[in-house]
Amino acid sequence: MPTEHLPGEPRNVLREAGLRVTAPRVAVLTVLAAAPHSTADEVATKVRAELGSVSTQAVYDVLRACVAAGLVRRIEPAGFPALYETRAGDNHHHFVCRSCGNVVDVDCVAGAAPCLTPHELAGCVIDEAEIVFWGLCAECGRENPETSIASGAARPENSPAHPS
Repeated sequence: MPTEHLPGEPRNVLREAGLRVTAPRVAVLTVLAAAPHSTADEVATKVRAELGSVSTQAVYDVLRACVAAGLVRRIEPAGFPALYETRAGDNHHHFVCRSCGNVVDVDCVAGAAPCLTPHELAGCVIDEAEIVFWGLCAECGRENPETSIASGAARPENSPAHPS
């Protein structure tokens, strides 16, 4: 199942990354390709629906291996559990809706990665910059025009988000 952010069939992607091909690894990549910005628990629920009995720890182990291999990116917006996506390696950023918790990819804001060039860091070498934009998505803005962005009401871990 190739997608824009998973360059090929999950089995081939795993092999090319030097990872063993297992049913849980294939299922995790398939789930993330279809549902980016998912938590580990959301991934585990969907993997169990596909494969049956798979422990949450096994899903965490697969996610950790896929992050280390550069196949999956882990993001941690403030106040959210870690989120995972297959769009890895391009140094894009994210927009988070304060009302519904929807997370949307935002392409590099200026120039090439790492997109920002800070002044004088005394010999530090930057390889990535991560920006998180916060506000109201278009749908929440239409539904709740009186909602104040300044309210800071971030999505609780278990509330639904709009599909990405």
